[in-house]
Amino acid sequence: MKRLILIALVALTTVNLQAQEELMKFGDFESWVTRTITESKIIGGKTKSMVEIGPNMKFDGKAYRNQGGSPWATSNIYAHVKGVSKTNTSVYKDTHNGGTCVKLRTHVEGIKVLGLVNIYVIAAGSLFTGEMVEPITSSSNPFRFLNLGIPFTRKPKAVKFDYKVALSDSANVRMTGFSRKKVMGTKDYCDVQCYLQKRWEDEDGNIHALRVGTLVHRFTSTTKAWQEGKSFQIHYGDITGESFYRNYMGLLTGDGTIYATNSKGKQVQVLEEGWAEADATPTHIIVKFNSSCGGAYIGSPGNTLWVDNVKLVY
Repeated sequence: MKRLILIALVALTTVNLQAQEELMKFGDFESWVTRTITESKIIGGKTKSMVEIGPNMKFDGKAYRNQGGSPWATSNIYAHVKGVSKTNTSVYKDTHNGGTCVKLRTHVEGIKVLGLVNIYVIAAGSLFTGEMVEPITSSSNPFRFLNLGIPFTRKPKAVKFDYKVALSDSANVRMTGFSRKKVMGTKDYCDVQCYLQKRWEDEDGNIHALRVGTLVHRFTSTTKAWQEGKSFQIHYGDITGESFYRNYMGLLTGDGTIYATNSKGKQVQVLEEGWAEADATPTHIIVKFNSSCGGAYIGSPGNTLWVDNVKLVY
């Protein structure tokens, strides 16, 4: 009888623990939207295919918006600048445990005009909650085309997922397409970020925010195999005095990395103005995976991050 009671208690505990993990919508990456775009003839006129995270379907329009209620957007883009249509692919579908996963890769993108390569840029792979506002119409400050974050009012303890990392031996460089290649002298890493924010909009359409929760983890070494079901803790409140705190975990102010669409339909910068109390309720969540961590047009070509089965742990 005691043995039966013990088995029952273990079973109940297991069910309870499982109930505390919630797979994010489309977070198993088993269904995909396929996009097909023909680039302008002046740059070769090739037809390119790209993938997005969402229901299994084909999307033949050029400017993409999330389909099927998917919370996920990628750095796969359609750009239309000065009459020229161009794509960039840095996020791919790959295989994992008999299913599919996301592969993020940093690479050098070259643009050929009339058969001659005259522009080189570094393009990193990113997967994030929010939307990409297409078409991209300028290479200046690419972050302003990201509508980062989705409405969210819960407070998870951690983000859990499977991952694999392959860091490049190439130098960390800056290549914008309009200046010479610059070796940065710093190391490039893949990373995962999770920010919970309390946002509000003023009468002029400006979006303000306080930081409620923070997770920034940099993957500093190559993994020999998949790391299955790893959890990364979200820390609440002001963490600047904690032993684990690093400058890259700080408030996002003035650097243009966080933009969102306001109630007027305009892209505006979201300025984090301070740290919220640890018991504050968030209004938005940003979950973001990156193959490079240095910012726009900075990275090590070849850096690769694979991600699968993204869950929130409560």
